[in-house]
Amino acid sequence: MTIHRAVVARVRPLTTTMVRITFHGEGLASFTSTGVGDEYVRLFLPHGPDRTDVSLPDPADNGGWRTPEGRPEAPVRTYTIRSARPETGEIDIDFVLHGHGTASGWAAAARPGDVIGLNSPTGLYGPPADLAWQVLVSDLSGLPAVGRLVENTPDHVTTRAVLEVPGPSCVQPLPDRPGVRATWTYGGNGHGPSRLAELVGAAVPPGTDLTGGYVWVAGQTDALRAVRRYLRRELQLPAERFKVVGYWMPDSTSWTRRYEALPAAVRSELESMWADPADEPEDLTIRYEDRLSKLGL
Repeated sequence: MTIHRAVVARVRPLTTTMVRITFHGEGLASFTSTGVGDEYVRLFLPHGPDRTDVSLPDPADNGGWRTPEGRPEAPVRTYTIRSARPETGEIDIDFVLHGHGTASGWAAAARPGDVIGLNSPTGLYGPPADLAWQVLVSDLSGLPAVGRLVENTPDHVTTRAVLEVPGPSCVQPLPDRPGVRATWTYGGNGHGPSRLAELVGAAVPPGTDLTGGYVWVAGQTDALRAVRRYLRRELQLPAERFKVVGYWMPDSTSWTRRYEALPAAVRSELESMWADPADEPEDLTIRYEDRLSKLGL
């Protein structure tokens, strides 16, 4: 893994709730995109008021990173690469502006010359070889990935995209590609109950011929627990036929505090659930999420 230094080149508002920031600089010369439409990176943000002073960590042997001794630890957030242009040495990242949070606050004030760090990207979208159709469902946080996934989709594949955003002012056109049908719904996104599970059920109802299909869903993490159960347990989709990705959790600070307040034995039980290599990861995730729900998490 490599940690790259990136400099803001341009800032462009997309809607009332999203801004696109283009990064460049010598530090991105070695940045290599995976080419996967939902690839993500960790962003290392300034730790103080100087927007050019970022405490970049060093790569660690285990694939992670460590902050050099004596240096402040940079705030870290995860974001999708909306576009990568190696021919110009630029990347685009779209930020949701929601009036709170470290990264959103940084993005709202971003100007050319500001500095951040980012690591090597990882992609999750992995359709089967016989892909003929796909359903992409997300809330506002997954919209950058949906846009790039649509851009990258082969012409012979039909795409149904269902997007839940706070309101009409948040709608932005998807790339013009053959065989794409988009539906916009309003709500969720921290402004009301998420309807992601309902939207997935309507887009891929029981009885759907799943031959050649792939379902990709992203957004509010706790709302996706029902989505994963539906796709895996009710539709009985093989793990290679879907991907469910949690992007954010309402009041995540409170959630973390409540998790850390669990008795040590309970936390040990939760952590040990991941130790069974015989379990299919999606089934293991469902069991883990069910246990969290029973604990009020």
